[in-house]
Amino acid sequence: MTIVLHEPGVEGLAGAVDALRAWQDDRTPLQLHPGDLGWAWALGAERLAAAVRTWSADGRIIAVGYLDAPDLLRLTTAPDLRQDQDLARQLLADLDAPERGVLPSGKVGLEIPHGALLREVLLEAGWNPDEPWTPLRHDLSEPVKDSGLRIEVAGPETAGARTAVHRSAFGSPRFTEESWLVLAAGPVYADARCLIGYDDQDNAVAAVTVWSAGPGKPGLLEPMGVHADHRGRGHGTAISVAAAAALREMGASSALVCTQSSNAAAVATYRAAGYEPSSERLDVSRAA
Repeated sequence: MTIVLHEPGVEGLAGAVDALRAWQDDRTPLQLHPGDLGWAWALGAERLAAAVRTWSADGRIIAVGYLDAPDLLRLTTAPDLRQDQDLARQLLADLDAPERGVLPSGKVGLEIPHGALLREVLLEAGWNPDEPWTPLRHDLSEPVKDSGLRIEVAGPETAGARTAVHRSAFGSPRFTEESWLVLAAGPVYADARCLIGYDDQDNAVAAVTVWSAGPGKPGLLEPMGVHADHRGRGHGTAISVAAAAALREMGASSALVCTQSSNAAAVATYRAAGYEPSSERLDVSRAA
C-alpha cells in the first residue's frame, strides 16, 4: 500500500476529526480523541491545522498526529492497521526526518496507543521508553450518582466564570472569554459541554469540559480543574462525577481521562469519582 503524509490545512480538519471519532472504542485504551482537537480549537483553526498531520492510503485516513507541544506528538492509527508493517515503517521514516515537518529535530516525545507495532519499531530504531501515564475509565452503563455540586452548562453569559476557574486551576492566563467563544464556535464543540460546579455559597469552584465521540463510544474529560481558592474540599471528585453523568446523558459508553502516573493526587481524585485505572501507558522519546 502507498502511504501519503498530508498537512490537512483548516479544510482538512473535519476529515481528521471524523477519523478519530470512528476509531474510538472501549476495547482500545485511551488514544488521541476528537475532543483533544476540539480543545485545541480554542487557539484558532489555523494554529490547530498547523499542528495536525494525517497519513492516508487509497483515499482513506489511516493515521492522525497532533503536535500538542513543540516536543510532544500525540499519534494514533486506524485500529485495523495497528500491526501493519508498512504503516509502522512509514511512520518511523516520517518521524525521524525533520524535513518532512512532522517532528522537529532534537528531543521529542511521542504518545501512541497500546498494541501498536509502531512502538516496537521505534524502540528498535533507538527511541526510548518515556513518561508513564495512567488511563482511567468510568463505565456508563448504569446511572451516575449525584455529584453534590450545583452544575451549570457554560454558555456565552457564563464563559467568564468557566475561564476564571481554568486560569486559577492551571495558573495560565491564556484561556480567556474570547478563547472560550472560539472554542465553542468550533465544529467539534457541537458534541461537547463545559460544566461549572458551584458550592453552597455560589462560588464557581470547579470546571470541566467533556467531549463525546458519538453514541455508544467513549467520551473524554479535557480538561478538569479546581479553583485554587477552593482546593482540598472534594470539588475535583465532584466535578469528575458530574462529567461522567453529562457524558452518559450524551450517549457515551464510558468516560475517559488520562493523567501522569506521578500525579498521585489526580489519580486518587478520579478513582474517588468512580474511574477505574487501567495499565500504565508509556510514551516513547527520541534523544536530542
